[in-house]
Amino acid sequence: MMIRPTRILLQVRNAHSATWKKNPHLDAIIRVDHAGELGADRIYAGQMAVLGNTAEGPTIKHMWEQEIKHREKFEELISKYRVRPTVMTPLWNIAGFALGAGTALLGKEAAMACTVAVETVIVDHYNDQLRTLMEDPNIDKEILETITKFRDEEQEHHDTGIDHGAEQAPFYKALTEVIKTGCKVAIAISKKV
Repeated sequence: MMIRPTRILLQVRNAHSATWKKNPHLDAIIRVDHAGELGADRIYAGQMAVLGNTAEGPTIKHMWEQEIKHREKFEELISKYRVRPTVMTPLWNIAGFALGAGTALLGKEAAMACTVAVETVIVDHYNDQLRTLMEDPNIDKEILETITKFRDEEQEHHDTGIDHGAEQAPFYKALTEVIKTGCKVAIAISKKV
């Protein structure tokens, strides 16, 4: 005996067809990108708490404002595509602020080194996602355009960090490698949990 969908179920499916036909990787992509943009928002909040009234303040504020827009867009996509956010959100909130404030307390160069490290990982991460999305013949153009735009802005943040003395931070190589590793771990966790 075959059970046929009720009329109301068919109406719901048609009204939300994007969620029924989506790329199987889309949940993980939206979840992890939302978590990452939340983390970036909090990193810049921490940097602004320490360096907001310095000469670097306007530069950090500009990058922070872009990250807020990124986070807001992924919050919109989480709702639109009915994606469960990562359960790690409270931890990423605290960790992001602590990382931003902690590196800023080491000096503007360390704050910029933090930016360079995070954005290096995020640009690579977004490029991997773009390759995955491009394999889908029914590519979601909104997601593709969003990630492309945000990837380009993250690259600008990386370049800004370099231009503002990131490489002059004490123990630059060690600092950036530790931060990159932390970002990669956070990405792996946020995809799943």
